[in-house]
Amino acid sequence: MHRVEHVMGFPVSLRVDDEDVPESAADAVFAWLREVDARFSPFKPDSEVSRLDRGELPDLSDDLTEILGLCERYRAATGGAFDVRLPGRGLDPCAVVKGWSVQRAAELLTAAGARRFCLNAGGDVVAVGGPWRVGVRHPEHADRLCTVLELTDGAVATSARYERGDHIIDGRTGRPATGLLSLTVVAPTLTEADAVATAAFAMGPEGIDWAAGLPACEVFAVDTERRVLRTPGFPTAGERAVA
Repeated sequence: MHRVEHVMGFPVSLRVDDEDVPESAADAVFAWLREVDARFSPFKPDSEVSRLDRGELPDLSDDLTEILGLCERYRAATGGAFDVRLPGRGLDPCAVVKGWSVQRAAELLTAAGARRFCLNAGGDVVAVGGPWRVGVRHPEHADRLCTVLELTDGAVATSARYERGDHIIDGRTGRPATGLLSLTVVAPTLTEADAVATAAFAMGPEGIDWAAGLPACEVFAVDTERRVLRTPGFPTAGERAVA
């Protein structure tokens, strides 16, 4: 089974190698992601996030409570570098919602009996039953990879400046985080990998050691001097020149 749809502002690709998994499992995945977009996008005026930001949501859903709890966890852990409530801006939990929702989608597939699949959401990946080979884009050349990793059961996420410019803000200064070119995190779940990658990128170079010190996280980063910094356990399958 192979399907690609555009959801939440980016392409989502699903590949399932199990022959006995019904198409309805893929239907459920994309229906869930569309639901997440409707409920938690800060760009939709009737979403739960937008209504909360305007003070119009009397009670939080369990899902939104969980999302906001994760946001606060990473805000506190980074000393405020990661912050979804920046001054002068509306509430924007997208950095947590993406990984959290795609991980939930992967769990729907597992519950449907999928044992070998790869779910790629805008370059952030959940892989089960590998090994799967996942390429990490070169931070300065769209047609090159800077590394390839092997992933069996886990997730990988990258934060960088190449797709959306200096869009990640260091909440401690209110200015764009520019100390790194890209930072990739491998973790057991995409909930963690995606949030940690964004939070560490917001911290700048110090975020590399912070992320590397978290349990079960492996890190591959390229700094502004184009040096590659990598934890010993990062599951590299092949290396490419970064310069």
